[in-house]
Amino acid sequence: MNTLLVVLFFLSIFILVVFAINYYNTKQVVLRALSKLTPKSYIQFNANEAITLSGRVQYIDAPLEAPFSKRKCVGYVIKIEQKTQIGKNKQWNTLVEKEVIQDFLLAIKGTHVMVKPKSAPKDYLSYFVADKKETSGILNAPSTHFEDVLERYGIRSKNRFGLNKTMRYTERVLEIGETVTVGGIAKWKTLDTPLQGYNYSKIATLETQDQQQLIITDLPEVIINDV
Repeated sequence: MNTLLVVLFFLSIFILVVFAINYYNTKQVVLRALSKLTPKSYIQFNANEAITLSGRVQYIDAPLEAPFSKRKCVGYVIKIEQKTQIGKNKQWNTLVEKEVIQDFLLAIKGTHVMVKPKSAPKDYLSYFVADKKETSGILNAPSTHFEDVLERYGIRSKNRFGLNKTMRYTERVLEIGETVTVGGIAKWKTLDTPLQGYNYSKIATLETQDQQQLIITDLPEVIINDV
């Protein structure tokens, strides 16, 4: 009986840990946050309404360039990790984790919505699908592009013995023209300075307000309409 209780105890702990990992991972947090907002298939809303919209990404200022793929974008998240071993213990250590994003437009059926995320302090939740993954190891030299990225961040691809380090790279991109879904508080803004290439004096925006953060994702399963 005691053995059975011990097994049930550890099984319960395992189930709770798996549940917590799944429940609190970034993707699930973003999906739950979006589910609480009102989906709209086009720009028709009440001011200060919490809504979600899907549209194609367009840049306002000069677009960004993703470090590895060189794709034009309005935001990207990169992560570089190295596998280390101490005794029998192996683990992945994060060397670089960087997220960059700028103001952008959502094109929706001939009209536009402005999205204005802030990075410092961060006022948005985001989950971008991994677009590019690269690895290296003892028998797997990093590609030229991967080597360029490592050099950009001051990371050597070889150890002191001249062997390739075991590393991995993940890149997530909000690419120009990509369909994304954004949630936030809907407002109409008067523009003091016209946007280059557009003739709007007022434009719909999605913003953070009070407890409602902006939510930005390119997950295909939450796209609201065919844009």
